[in-house]
Amino acid sequence: MSRVLALAAAIALLLAGCGGDKSAEEKSSGAAPPPMTDAQAAPQRLVVDVTIKGGTVTPTNEQLTASLEQPIVIRVDSDAADELHVHSTPEHSFPIAAGQGQSFQFAVDTPGRVDVELHALNKTVATIAVQ
Repeated sequence: MSRVLALAAAIALLLAGCGGDKSAEEKSSGAAPPPMTDAQAAPQRLVVDVTIKGGTVTPTNEQLTASLEQPIVIRVDSDAADELHVHSTPEHSFPIAAGQGQSFQFAVDTPGRVDVELHALNKTVATIAVQ
C-alpha cells in the first residue's frame, strides 16, 4: 500500500510541476511576453533613382553601400533604350526601354564591389560596396 501512495504522490508532484502557465522568467519579472504575430517588417532596401536624358546619366559613379542579401532597387526614367548590367555574383542584366517608371530589383550574396553600368552609354551609374 505504501508503494501505491508513494507512486500517487510522485505523479501528483509531477503533474503540479507541469500545470503552470507562466515561465520562471515571467514569474520573476511579472511581465508577459509580447503577443506572437505573423507580420514581418519589410526589409530595408537600397533604392537608386537613375535618369537617362539626351545621353546624360544621373547619377554617375555614385559610391553606395549595401548588406549581403539586401534588396537593391534601380528605378529608371530613360529617353533611350539601353542595358543595365550589374557586375555581381551572380551577374544581372536588365533591358531598359525608352520610358518612365522602370524598376529592377536584385540582391548580392557575395561581398565585394559591385559595378552597375549602362552598356550602350558606357557609363558607370554606381559602385556598391557589399558587406
